[in-house]
Amino acid sequence: MNLTIYLSYYVIIITSIIGYGLLFLKIFKNTIDIEFEYNLLGSLLFLIFLSFFTHFFLSHGYIHNLIILFIGIISFLLNFSKEKKNIRNHIKYISIIFGILIIALLTHKTHDDFPYYHFPYTYYLTQENLVIGAGQLVHAFRTPSSIFYLNSLFYLPIIEYFLFNMGAILILGFSNLILIFKLKNDFKSKRYDFIFFLTLLSFLFINIFFYRIAEHGTDRSAQILILILFIEVLNFYRMSINKEKIFTKIFILLGLIITLKAFYVLYLLILIPILIEIKKSRLFLNFLKNFYFYIFCSVGFFLILINIFNSGCFLYPVAITCFTNLEWSLFYEAKSSNDWYEQWAKAGAGPNHRVNDPENYIKGFNWVSNWVEMYFFNKVSDFILGLVFLLLVVLFTFYSKKKTYKKIKKQNYYIYLIVLILFFEWFYNHPSLRYGGYSLVALIMFMPFSIYISQFISIRFLKEKIVFLIALSLIIFVGRNVNRINYEIQTYDYKIFSYPFYYLDQAHFRVDKYFNSMLVNYQNCVKNNEINCESLEGLSLSKKNIYYILKRDK
Repeated sequence: MNLTIYLSYYVIIITSIIGYGLLFLKIFKNTIDIEFEYNLLGSLLFLIFLSFFTHFFLSHGYIHNLIILFIGIISFLLNFSKEKKNIRNHIKYISIIFGILIIALLTHKTHDDFPYYHFPYTYYLTQENLVIGAGQLVHAFRTPSSIFYLNSLFYLPIIEYFLFNMGAILILGFSNLILIFKLKNDFKSKRYDFIFFLTLLSFLFINIFFYRIAEHGTDRSAQILILILFIEVLNFYRMSINKEKIFTKIFILLGLIITLKAFYVLYLLILIPILIEIKKSRLFLNFLKNFYFYIFCSVGFFLILINIFNSGCFLYPVAITCFTNLEWSLFYEAKSSNDWYEQWAKAGAGPNHRVNDPENYIKGFNWVSNWVEMYFFNKVSDFILGLVFLLLVVLFTFYSKKKTYKKIKKQNYYIYLIVLILFFEWFYNHPSLRYGGYSLVALIMFMPFSIYISQFISIRFLKEKIVFLIALSLIIFVGRNVNRINYEIQTYDYKIFSYPFYYLDQAHFRVDKYFNSMLVNYQNCVKNNEINCESLEGLSLSKKNIYYILKRDK
């Protein structure tokens, strides 16, 4: 395999996703009035739903995935010529964005969690249908993410499992597309308000700070979408805005966010002001006509089922959501896991240190002084300094002596209050930037700054300034990735042209090998008509209908 094959699959997958977007555009043209770029993001949500559903009956092997891939390709071929005039501009921007993202796709070193559970879980989906009690295999199997289910659809002949990072690329690419077209539409409509600047800042932020795809995991993809979610919610209160269109976008964004990481379910708080407005407008019945509302509900339903079948809990590691009467339930493990996550997030544990009394350490604010010393300096402080520098660049770019006061609607202050509530929940329970902190800290700084800078708007050279900042952020994105690739070539002997894939070793397949050992043990047991099968490291396997059940011996 070489770079040509790798990039060919890259293009084929993107083309297939565009095909699904065109299909939904055609089918729902008269019922769902959203921009094409949101149909593309909605296509990812639909594929996640499809992956969740089929996981209950089938492994995501070559045949399963090729069928899904070819449906998208066929849809593209059938619908592109019909819609060409309408989406020609989108295809141009898609080509540019994903052309630039190739530099991020090429990576040798993945993040630490990739061999630990991201790859093993995704690979498990390609080899088996649902295994009840899969959370018994590896601790991290108890917290599934939709991005694993999306990536499992890219297990394909020849390329095999070397595109299990494609989900993060697609989310970043389509998010960039959404932000670019929001800026274009606002510029065309001459809506140079604070939402316009918040959109610009969000684009600059995700491309400068989230440049390394290997670090996205399940967290940064969700945080990119969280920024767009708040932009859309703020957009909800603009004048002359189609509120039904905003509903649909929010369903798509929330559906992706809360399935990427379970604790992001807290972001359903954002629906409170929306539902109040819906009640006033009497638009609730319009939900029942919305395709993406049903997809939103369906992915939530299936994720709950998968959580229950994996760990016996609605939301692991929240012990109160666990069943005690399921033989594979991890009720007793949930509390200790929750404490461990909290201890780690509060800098009470790391590769080289542990606090002496973790139970007391995580209580109240006992952890703050150590967190400031071990984590705030230099992780959070460097991040804040980077944001300050970004804001200064934008300020000097748009600042003018002419100042115009613009009234801010009171609803926007309510949204900012929700951001603050989510921030304090984050700080009190899991104050690690990867657990939602990046987007929350950015929003806390970006929203008031956007209000301030929007008062200095000058039409003169506005387009040129915007293009300059966007181009600068993309140059930084490419430059940082080029430096990364050069480092990987020198340090890890990364052969970018002959073997452009991320590094894998036997550790990535350890969970699959362990389960296969259990499977052989079980099959031998059945073959020999044994009543009490020998367990493997305290775990036993049984089968009911088409499902294997894993449970820990008492």
